[in-house]
Amino acid sequence: MAINPKKHEMPTQEPQVRAHNFDEVALGYSEEIAIAEAQRCITCKNQPCVSGCPVNIDIPNFISKIKDGKFEDAYNIISLSSSLPAVCGRVCPQETQCESKCTMGIKFEPVAIGRLERFVADWHNNNSKERTLKPDCNGHKVAVVGSGPSGLACAGELAKRGFDVTVFEALHTAGGVLVYGIPEFRLPKSIVAKEVDTLKQLGVKIETNVVIGKTLTVDELFESGFRAVFIGSGAGLPNFMGIPGESLKGVYSANEFLTRSNLMKAYLQSPDTPIMKGGKVAVVGGGNVAMDAARTALRLGAEKVYIVYRRSMDELPARKEEVEHAKEEGIEFKLLCNPTEILGYNNPDNPRDSKNGFVAGMKCIKMELGLPDEKGRRRPVPIPDSEFTLDVDTVIMSIGTSPNPLIKNTTKGLEVNQRGGIVVNEDGLTSRDGVYAGGDAVTGAATVISAMGAGKAAANAISEFLSNI
Repeated sequence: MAINPKKHEMPTQEPQVRAHNFDEVALGYSEEIAIAEAQRCITCKNQPCVSGCPVNIDIPNFISKIKDGKFEDAYNIISLSSSLPAVCGRVCPQETQCESKCTMGIKFEPVAIGRLERFVADWHNNNSKERTLKPDCNGHKVAVVGSGPSGLACAGELAKRGFDVTVFEALHTAGGVLVYGIPEFRLPKSIVAKEVDTLKQLGVKIETNVVIGKTLTVDELFESGFRAVFIGSGAGLPNFMGIPGESLKGVYSANEFLTRSNLMKAYLQSPDTPIMKGGKVAVVGGGNVAMDAARTALRLGAEKVYIVYRRSMDELPARKEEVEHAKEEGIEFKLLCNPTEILGYNNPDNPRDSKNGFVAGMKCIKMELGLPDEKGRRRPVPIPDSEFTLDVDTVIMSIGTSPNPLIKNTTKGLEVNQRGGIVVNEDGLTSRDGVYAGGDAVTGAATVISAMGAGKAAANAISEFLSNI
């Protein structure tokens, strides 16, 4: 049988339709398409795709089960390595991880591993009636700080081994960045809730509205009987440029903007949580979060949305798929541009200006690419006398985040680096005995799957540590 050189396309909503709703953009493979895509896998003996997966899913084996129509068996294989398959199948950058190692990719397009993982997880969620069995408890209590990807992965791995795990979440809903940071149209919150429910069936307890470092400290967790603590508190402290005008009304961090929309339901017709609706919007940055913010602004009714990024399209760090979706939906990319000032106005005769200090535009300067920086990317350099003003009334800053210093400041002996990340060894162990950390709290903002890999590695180390007590 001849090999199909191309991946099977992912069915999606039409751009002109999806730009005005929060329903999921990608509609998922049918059983027929999934089997046909799985048949493109040649089941390599050396399994290079597995080495590209941060949680080492047995990819050829689960795809082989799809070929045979044994979808539940495929799910069980994935679940041995991943606690969040329906999430990872949607938001992981497979193109730079497992799929980048796929042997098919040498001559053709790689196998659509991520789309197949999503299919299997969705099939299980829609068809399986079995409840996850709770293992016998081994008597060791472990606290997990944060219910984002690293925390959930760590909790799931430990619960499977019989540990008594409690997850402490600062917000009112479990899921961390999966619920507050990633929009509904990319990751439906019902999917996250389902994954969290599976962990609860394993015995994981989740306590929300608990801010570790304020409600409780790490030391108090130990005093209350926990034998180990994993810190997966993420990197929720937004970065700003430090340019004039960033304190004006109508300037958001992407974190705040997405949290208001996703977790606090500001996209509803008459929301209790205020948010911009309408007008012209500039999103500063070029990562996945910038794409999420821009596409959310569009769905909230913005008449025009710009992505303002200081490098070219070749350096844009967002996933190719997200960039293509944004373009299809009508978002305009202002590349090789950098903001220098956010303009405001104080016109008492303007009814919009009843409280003064609203955004009235954004000054930018054009850039060109110079010599490479320390990461190998060509450094953007301002072009003299190239300033211009972008006509916008909302600005969303999406230039990265840092770990919140609260846990560091309330935990004695916890070493952090210059960027505020918690210092750990290869097993996730911090400078405090019994305290482990992983994910964005260590690395700064990174991918969901890399955070899960860190959580899983820490769970292995915690298990070994407590088995010797």
